[in-house]
Amino acid sequence: MKRRGLNKDDLELWRKVTERTEKLDLKTLFTPEIDTDQPSLPAIRKAKTIVLGKPTSKTRKPGHNLTPSLPEQINAAPVQMDQKAFGKMKRGKLKPEGRIDLHGMTLDRAHPALSRFILSAHKSGKRLVLVITGKGKMRDEGGPIPVRHGVLRHQVPQWLGMAPLSSVVLQVTQAHISHGGSGAYYVYLRRQR
Repeated sequence: MKRRGLNKDDLELWRKVTERTEKLDLKTLFTPEIDTDQPSLPAIRKAKTIVLGKPTSKTRKPGHNLTPSLPEQINAAPVQMDQKAFGKMKRGKLKPEGRIDLHGMTLDRAHPALSRFILSAHKSGKRLVLVITGKGKMRDEGGPIPVRHGVLRHQVPQWLGMAPLSSVVLQVTQAHISHGGSGAYYVYLRRQR
């Protein structure tokens, strides 16, 4: 794409704008309050930082502390079950022995229903169950506080990682597309003792 230059009207407008502006003196605008007991900024930059007990000469830039998305968190979790069975489960080759559909439930109804279902499935000796949460609806009206997309989808893995369910749950992973994809979870239960 060819760049075009400014025409005479644009140049005239730019000249008018620049005539009315003043150069800012940053030293007079921003005077940082420096405590005399604190080391100066260059001294802080030259100081060695300690990362996991090892001194390094490089300073780290403050990165963004963004939490990974839910699928990234679930995929990053270490595999606790048999690798061969895990591979079959991820490909949708294992058939779930039970399922619960939490569509349309509120959080206060879904949590006890999920707890009852998981504990009863474990008690009856089931190993793989399917928890359907749905993908969620977009309900953000653009307000100042963002609304999470798919509240149950984000809450269910947290519930499965807390007591009393954490004692019977071995692995949680996103379901295969044939069983609901990102709107459902496989929950692999521990053996009964």
